[in-house]
Amino acid sequence: MTSPLVLEIPTAADMQAFGARLATVLRAGDLLVLTGDLGAGKTTLTQGLGAALGVRGRVASPTFVISRVHPADGDGPALVHVDTYRMADALEVADLDLEYSLADSVTVVEWGAGLVEELSADRLEIVLTRQAEPPPGADPDDPSAAIRTVTVTAVGDRWAGTDLAAALCVPSGA
Repeated sequence: MTSPLVLEIPTAADMQAFGARLATVLRAGDLLVLTGDLGAGKTTLTQGLGAALGVRGRVASPTFVISRVHPADGDGPALVHVDTYRMADALEVADLDLEYSLADSVTVVEWGAGLVEELSADRLEIVLTRQAEPPPGADPDDPSAAIRTVTVTAVGDRWAGTDLAAALCVPSGA
């Protein structure tokens, strides 16, 4: 496990851009475990990821359908987007048979901490938290106007030698 990378993401558009940057280091077989506050941007991050991967279909929260598969439009991997919020334990998650699509897809599991780590020794654990106070000048009644803190921890040999900070940080002057 590497030292976590911690970033502040100020807007939903920035969260989607973060997802797009994240897509540049992903390949088929990668597992992302997203955890965090309600409304912190897990699905928004996944939307940016899906757009950059060039997958079909609208990436939306799979809360009620549990799992969505977005096939690739080109040569890239499909995106499997899962929400385990309503699942009681890892046995329920096992019923989704995620291991069968894992090798050919980028798999994103929202609310997956403690439930999906057995799928792969190599994964990105991403924790999103929403700060209580909106940034200066933002509408305090706008729930989307809160800065998000994103903590990315790379687990496993797959990520050894990958400079996540260079790939995921906004270039200075951007």
